[in-house]
Amino acid sequence: MKTLIPKNPFPFSIVPLSIVAIIIATMLCASCENDINDINSLSSIDSLPVESGMDIRVTESKNGLIQYSLTSPKLDHYLGKEPYLEFPEGFHIVFFDSTGAISSEITANYGINYEKKEIMEAQSNVVVINREKEEQLNTEQLIWDQKKHLIYTDKFVKITTKDKIIYGENGLESDEKFENWTLRKVRGDIMLDKDEI
Repeated sequence: MKTLIPKNPFPFSIVPLSIVAIIIATMLCASCENDINDINSLSSIDSLPVESGMDIRVTESKNGLIQYSLTSPKLDHYLGKEPYLEFPEGFHIVFFDSTGAISSEITANYGINYEKKEIMEAQSNVVVINREKEEQLNTEQLIWDQKKHLIYTDKFVKITTKDKIIYGENGLESDEKFENWTLRKVRGDIMLDKDEI
C-alpha cells in the first residue's frame, strides 16, 4: 500500500489512454470500411479512467495530525466537466481524534467522490461506527459533505447503541465523525433515564 496526500496528483499506475486512443484511431483510419461499432468504440474511450490504482491508501493531515485515512482495493480517476474518483470495490475511511486514536470509521461496497463539489457518496452495505460512543449506523446510501463536515442520507437507517436500536424512516444528518446525529421519522425502542422524564 502507498500513502498519498490527496491534494497531489495520484502517482500510482497511470493508464496511458491517449496512446491507446491514437493506436485505435490509426487502425480505423487505415481500414477500408467505416464500421459503426468501431466508431462507437472510439467515443467510449472518453468514459475510461485516466488513472487507476490498486490497494491504495490516502491520508490527510492538518497541523501535523492525521485527520483521516482512506483505503480501497481499487480507485479509478475520471476527468471531464465533473471529475470524480470511483471506488468500484468499496472503501474504508478511518477518522482520528486529536490524540491520534481512531474515533470513527465508514465502510461501503461502493463509493464515488466528486472532486469539485467535495462530496463523497457511499452505497451498498454502508456502515458507520463511532468507537467512543459504541454506536453503529447501517444504511444503503450515505453522503459525506467534506466542506461542511457532515454526513447525511434520506434513506432508511438503523442505529445500534449499547442499550437500544433506533430506526430512521427518512434518514439522518450527522457530523462526519458520527458523534452528534439527528434522525428523521424515528421509530424503535428508546430507553430514557429518570432524569430525562
